[in-house]
This record gives sequence, C-alpha cells and structure tokens, in this order.
Amino acid sequence: LDGIPASNIHDGGRLKFGPDGYLYAGIGDGGLAGDPYKNGQNTSNLLGKLLRIDVNNGDPYTIPADNPFGNEVWAYGLRNPWRISFDRLTGDLWIGDVGQGDWEEIDYLPAGSPGGANFGWSIMEGNHGYDGDPQPGLILPAAEYNHNEGCSVTGGYVYRGAMPEWNGIYFYGDYCSRIIWGLIRSNGSWHAQRLFEADGSITSFGQDESGEIYLTTDNGNVYQL
Repeated sequence: LDGIPASNIHDGGRLKFGPDGYLYAGIGDGGLAGDPYKNGQNTSNLLGKLLRIDVNNGDPYTIPADNPFGNEVWAYGLRNPWRISFDRLTGDLWIGDVGQGDWEEIDYLPAGSPGGANFGWSIMEGNHGYDGDPQPGLILPAAEYNHNEGCSVTGGYVYRGAMPEWNGIYFYGDYCSRIIWGLIRSNGSWHAQRLFEADGSITSFGQDESGEIYLTTDNGNVYQL
C-alpha cells in the first residue's frame, strides 16, 4: 500500500475468501496513536478498511461492481483488524479489531449485508467515543473488553466441529492476557464468557475442514481446542 504514514503500520492480519468468491483483506489505519491522518473514516484510501477484490478477473484483479465507493473498499472504520473470518455455515463476517488505549473489540457483519459498513474508528473506540460520540450509521461491536483484561485482541472463528455444545460459538483471545473467550448471540443479545487461558501469547486462530479450531502462540506451539 502506498502512503503508509508510520513505522507501526497497523497492517491488519488476514486475507480470506468470502462466500461470494471475492478476496477480503483487513488493513490497518497506517499507525501512530489515534489515527492522526484520519484514514479510518476516509473512504478514498485503503487504510483502516476491509477490502474486497475479484482475483479471478483482471490483471491483477478487478473491483466488484457492487463495492460501495468505486474502489477496493468494502467496509471502513477499522484500526487494526487482527484476524478476520467467515462463519463456514452462515457466511457471517467476524473481525477482531485492536483498540487504541482502552478497548478491544469484536465486530460482526451478517451474511448478505451490503457494502459500506462503518465500524466507527476513530470516532469510536469500541462502544466509547474517541474523536466523537455515537452517531447513526455506525456498526458498534458485538463484544468489547478493556485493558484490565488484555491489551491486543486476536480474532478467531465460529466453531463448527464435532462437539455440539460449542456449535455456533465464536472463539477469540488476547495476545497479552492469553485469555480465550466464547461469544454467542442468544435471545437477541450478545453474550461473552471467559473460557480458557493459553500458556503463551495468542497470535492467531485457525480452522480445519471439519470446523475444529486451533490456536498458535508466540512460543512456537499450535493447540487444538
């Protein structure tokens, strides 16, 4: 990407093909505290965004006709989307977005949602005003936690494996505290619960063809939940 303004570039964390066959890329806001260049809310550049491109056509790709801003941008208002995933059953989109100084968040977008979702950064940090106050049109997090419980969220996957009691639960963790949470929607409300603690800093989650979930830590280990 051109125009990245800082060395701590908040470069995001994953490429994923969506249920529509397009490639999605979570891209950070370019770095420096507080997004001073306001990239997150600027839909004319690619920083602080979720990008969506067609890699099966064009050289090297084409922009899907229904992208909302006529460029690669599909959704915006992200700070550092450290891992994105799609629910393999429903196609819902999940994003772990690393916070600034106080709040880590999990963002959610149901399958079939149109492009143009605004996840709020840097107007909001989680559910809390940062450069501004809550306003119509912002997609607020499905879950958040403050820095008493960690410092940097690692987004995960919705469980679709062999254990029915875990079916539909979204697993995510924190790099610093090593806590792993489960998140599920029930009776119209989101419910998060602390489940486990890893023995190393959580860098990523993965999912196999059977829907089982794995995690990696910075001590070089891979674990299956």
